Amino acid sequence: MNAFLLRHADSVTGVLSGFDRLVFRGHLRALSYPHGMDCLLSANRILLKDFSQYAQRATDTLVEASLAQALARGREVRYLDSCNLRKEDVARQIALRDGITDGLVCVLKCVEPCLSFEVHKSRERRRLEIRSRQRKCLHLYHYFFHPVLGFMHARIQTWFPFAVQVCLNGREWLAGMMDAAGIGYVRHDNCFSAIDDLAAAQDLFDQQLRADWPGLLGGVLAQVHPAHPEVLGALPHRYYFSVHQSEWASDFTFKSRECLLQVYSHLLRHALLAFDSASVMRFLGRAVPQSGRVNGHFQGQVHSDSRRRQEGVRVKHTVNGNSVKVYDKGSVLRVETTINEAHEFKVYRTKEGEPQGEKDWRVLRKGIADLHRGAEVSQGCNTRYAEALAAVSEKTSLGELAGPMSRPALAPGGGKRRYLRGLNLLSQQDGTLLAAVGRGEFAINGVRNRDVVRLLYPARARDEPERRRRAGRVTRQLRLLRAHGLLHKVPKSHRYQVSRQGRKVIAALLAARDADVETLTAQAV
Repeated sequence: MNAFLLRHADSVTGVLSGFDRLVFRGHLRALSYPHGMDCLLSANRILLKDFSQYAQRATDTLVEASLAQALARGREVRYLDSCNLRKEDVARQIALRDGITDGLVCVLKCVEPCLSFEVHKSRERRRLEIRSRQRKCLHLYHYFFHPVLGFMHARIQTWFPFAVQVCLNGREWLAGMMDAAGIGYVRHDNCFSAIDDLAAAQDLFDQQLRADWPGLLGGVLAQVHPAHPEVLGALPHRYYFSVHQSEWASDFTFKSRECLLQVYSHLLRHALLAFDSASVMRFLGRAVPQSGRVNGHFQGQVHSDSRRRQEGVRVKHTVNGNSVKVYDKGSVLRVETTINEAHEFKVYRTKEGEPQGEKDWRVLRKGIADLHRGAEVSQGCNTRYAEALAAVSEKTSLGELAGPMSRPALAPGGGKRRYLRGLNLLSQQDGTLLAAVGRGEFAINGVRNRDVVRLLYPARARDEPERRRRAGRVTRQLRLLRAHGLLHKVPKSHRYQVSRQGRKVIAALLAARDADVETLTAQAV
C-alpha cells in the first residue's frame, strides 16, 4: 500500500479502507436438517401427515406480521414477477417518488429458489419422513433507511426454515457517521471523491469492526420477522448470523479524473499481462513455493478476466470463489477483496470454545466472531495487490528494452555454442509472435507449440508435411524467444511461460502498436 502511495504521491491525496458490501445470513441452525424439523414437529404435537397445513399456517402468520408495518404506514408492497430484476433500483425509485428518507421504504415480494422441507413416503421404511430439498417459495425484501446503517435491505424466506439475509454497505454507514461527526465529503455512488478529514474518516471506518453486530442484526430481524419466535411454538430457537459475503475496499483518491486516467490504462495492462496464477494466489493469501510457480498440490482454479462497465474497466482475479479486483470510479481507484469462501484463508487464533487456549493457524470462520479477522485478511490482500501495481511506474523506454534484444543471443540448451539472431520488436514477424504468446488465456497454464501455430496460421494445413513445417518453424521461433529470456520452458511438459521481462516487453510493444500517430507525436514533443 505504501509503495503505491509513494509511487503516485504527486497525484494521490490519500487512501480509505473499509467494508463495502456486507451480506449476513441468519439461520435457525437446529432446523437446518430434517432431524431438527422432526423435533420441532414433535414438540408442537404435529403429525407428519399434517406438516403441509402446519407449515402453511406458520407461513401465513409470518407474512401477515412481516407486512403489518408496511400496511400500517401506507408503504408500497409490490410483487416482482422475475427474480432477475435489480430490486435495489426499484426500491430507490420508490423512495425518490414518495420522498422517503427515513424508515421503511417498501416491501418487495418475489418467488426464488431456497432450501426447504417436504414430507415423503419411504418405501424402504414404510413410513412418512421429512426430507430437505431445493424448491421455490415466496421471499420478502424489506428496504429501509436504518438509523445507523443507512439504506439497506433484509430478505426473509417465508417457508421453513425461515432463513434471513441482511445486506448493507459500509460506505453508506460511513456517510451517516461522517454526517454525525460534522465531516464534509463529496460522494459519488458508494465511494467518496473528497473528504475534509481523511484520518478522522478512517477512524470512523475502523469503529465499524467494533460495532455491536448481534444487537444491530437482532434489531433488523425484529423489524422483518416480528413473529419470531412465536411462530415456532413450543420449541423456539435463536437465529445464528454468519458472514455470507464480505467486500473490503481500499479507495485511492486521485486529485482528478484526468490524473487517474493517465495511469489507469497502464495499470490494467500490467494486471492482465504481468500477474500470473502464482501472483494471484499470493495476493489472496496462498503460499507460493520459492520457485515462484504454483504448488503442485493445488487442486483449485485460478481465473483472471476484464470487463467494461458503465464507470470504466475492471480487472478481476479469482481463486476458488474469492477474488481481488481493481476498477475506477470517477477520480477513485478501488482495490477490493471479496471473500465468499472463508475456509480458504487461515488466521492465527485459538480453538472454538477455548478463548484461553493455545493459538495456532486455523481456518477463518464465517461467524461474526471472525469478522475483524476477515477484515485483516482482506486488507492484506489489498496491500499486496496495490504494491504489485506500483511496479507499473517503470520509466524504461521501449528503445531501452529493445536494445539488448536486437543483438544476437546464445541459444538455450547444451551442445555446440550457437547464437540466434536479434529481435525486431516492431517488425510484423516478431511483433505478431510476441503478441501471440502474450495473450491472456496463456497467462495461467502456459502456451504450447500448437497454440502458437493456430494463431499464426489460421488456415488449416493442406497436408501432413505442411503441418510439420509449420510446427518446426514455430519451434524455432519459440527457441529464439527463450534465447532472449522472454520465455522459459515449464519442466516435464510441452508448455512455455512468458517471463517477467517478457511481459514487460509485450506490454510495451502492445502499447506502442495501439497508440495512434498523434499521441506518439505529442509524446515526442
